[in-house]
Amino acid sequence: MKNLFIKYLVTFSYYLESAPGYQRVKKFFYDLLDNDDYPYKKYFDLFMIFIILSSVAILVVDVRERVAWWLDYYDLYIVTTIFIIEYLLRLWVCSDMHKVIIAEFEESEFFEKPFSLSKVFKEIAAQKWQYITSLPAIIDLIAILPSYRELRILRVFVLFRAFKMLRYSKSLIQFFEILKSKRIELYTLLTLLAFFTLIASVMIYVFEGNGTNPNIHSLFDAAYWALVTITTVGYGDIAPVSTEGRTVSMLIILTGIGAISFLTSIIVSAFNEKLPEIKQTRVMNLVMKKRDLNLVCGYGKIGQLVAKKLKESGESLLVIESDPSKVEMAELDGLDVLRADATKSGTLLKLKLCDRVKSVICATHDDIVNVFITINARSLCKKVQIIARCSDKSVAKKLRLAGADHLIMPEEIAGLLGAVYIGQPVAFDALQAILTQKKSARIDEVEVRLGSFLDGAKVGDFDFAANRLILLAVLKKLSSKEKSSHYVVFNPPDDITLKAGDILVVMGYSVSIADFKGKVEHSVRYKTTVS
Repeated sequence: MKNLFIKYLVTFSYYLESAPGYQRVKKFFYDLLDNDDYPYKKYFDLFMIFIILSSVAILVVDVRERVAWWLDYYDLYIVTTIFIIEYLLRLWVCSDMHKVIIAEFEESEFFEKPFSLSKVFKEIAAQKWQYITSLPAIIDLIAILPSYRELRILRVFVLFRAFKMLRYSKSLIQFFEILKSKRIELYTLLTLLAFFTLIASVMIYVFEGNGTNPNIHSLFDAAYWALVTITTVGYGDIAPVSTEGRTVSMLIILTGIGAISFLTSIIVSAFNEKLPEIKQTRVMNLVMKKRDLNLVCGYGKIGQLVAKKLKESGESLLVIESDPSKVEMAELDGLDVLRADATKSGTLLKLKLCDRVKSVICATHDDIVNVFITINARSLCKKVQIIARCSDKSVAKKLRLAGADHLIMPEEIAGLLGAVYIGQPVAFDALQAILTQKKSARIDEVEVRLGSFLDGAKVGDFDFAANRLILLAVLKKLSSKEKSSHYVVFNPPDDITLKAGDILVVMGYSVSIADFKGKVEHSVRYKTTVS
């Protein structure tokens, strides 16, 4: 019988391990309860906070007057049932029992020894017990106790439901984690305060507990006075009347002021140490809400220019920089900055490269670092666009092989502009005006939208000159899935047919370009409305 039970137990464990439905359901509840990166967890947290606050509010109202029957029913059955279900779900997802059974079975098969059922049960019980005895689980269990209305004294445990909010409020969790980092200092301070409170209690009781002070009848009264005094609260209901008692009072007040100063310095230093980490958490939370993100790796001169242009154009961007001084500079410029090493795969994995990132711009001053960033980005995502800065032509080939789609060579561009300035100063002034946007003329891209008046038309069908525009080039979309999805036709002839997905490169005043884009968009909406 035992062997048959073991056989069914092992078979069922392997079934759970290979069942996609079971794994999917368990992962869903794990993400909902414990995974801060899960997008729907915040809604569950808000729901639980509402449940907790409503339960505490019912308790407060019930102190002076009887609440409505439906509120009593809600608190007794609905709230308690939700807490019980949550507790059982957390107990379920905290460990995998079937994995323990499979591990024991495979070990017994490998070493050719009997399957130990007792060992399996002990290990499973140890894993569950470790969760049950954890502080959050104890608070969860106590929060269920008020459901036993026959014992009215248990109603006070409703207040423990407020502690459950520690699970659902990141700010509270961060605050307690900060205090936890200084637990040795806080324990030391608490020990000193307890020692001085005890000494002061005994001294005031010895000096004034013999009938000298009518308000001190016991050692508890003396301890109460000492605690109120050392915390500088001073209710005034108990005051020393003897010279010795007042001397003790002065000493304990000075001790209390020093303790409060020490406590303040501990908390301030803890927050200063954790502030960068809190900032990074905030940045990550903001980034996880964005799509089509542009990663600017490096905040040197090139990175600053790229970030500025992206910000001006309204693009979502995140600066990744490891140098603290440059991180501070980017923060002062009002940008989201992640202090991390972009050459490490973990940094890009954390940002969910394939799901949220539109382009990776390798703008560090070191070509080798840009190569490493390119390799990491391309290995993690084949579709992301990678633009890399390069100073040395010999490295340019390596960047191409590493997966860079476009290269920026500042030195070569500067040399070409210098040659233009010497040979054609007027053309140089025009280029400089466009690049620096000191004047309203600029170069922009206009995509041929499906259903717009440009879709299926020829270049000559639209009078660009009359609209104060110059058509510089057409980027024709390729039908095959190649690395470069367009080929460029400079100074296109009038008989070229435009198709959806083609890109027009036009030069003109900002208002002219904006008007042209508006006409394209309006023609698409008009055709959709008519259809």
